[in-house]
Amino acid sequence: MPAKDVFHEVVKIALQKDGWQITNDPLTISVGGVNLSIDLAAEKLIAAERKGQKIAVEIKSFLQKSSAISEFHTALGQFINYRGALRRLQPERILYLAVPLTTYKTFFQLYFPKDMVAENQVKMLIYDVEQEVIFQWIN
Repeated sequence: MPAKDVFHEVVKIALQKDGWQITNDPLTISVGGVNLSIDLAAEKLIAAERKGQKIAVEIKSFLQKSSAISEFHTALGQFINYRGALRRLQPERILYLAVPLTTYKTFFQLYFPKDMVAENQVKMLIYDVEQEVIFQWIN
């Protein structure tokens, strides 16, 4: 099993504060002869606008400031692969890439990352590390 991201518990707590029930930690799936491990899966059991919604969340910390682009390459590749696997096996589950607020406000505002997120239709969950809350959902 892959190592958990340094902010794994932060995102888990933030999701729970937002009314999500964690259903898998991690969500492991097998597709086309490959085993994949997505950090979290959750379901919203209350709130009319999201009742019954299922999500999967891939958590990234982006703590390596000198290699943010390398972390971005990895994160984007994982997101695309995981989304494709979920589309085949659990099409009702929506995948989100979770990134810290500080990284979102800096690196993800640069032209290239912003453009690639839009081009690849990456859904994002922006989390506040210190408050342990979800700052923003980006669909």
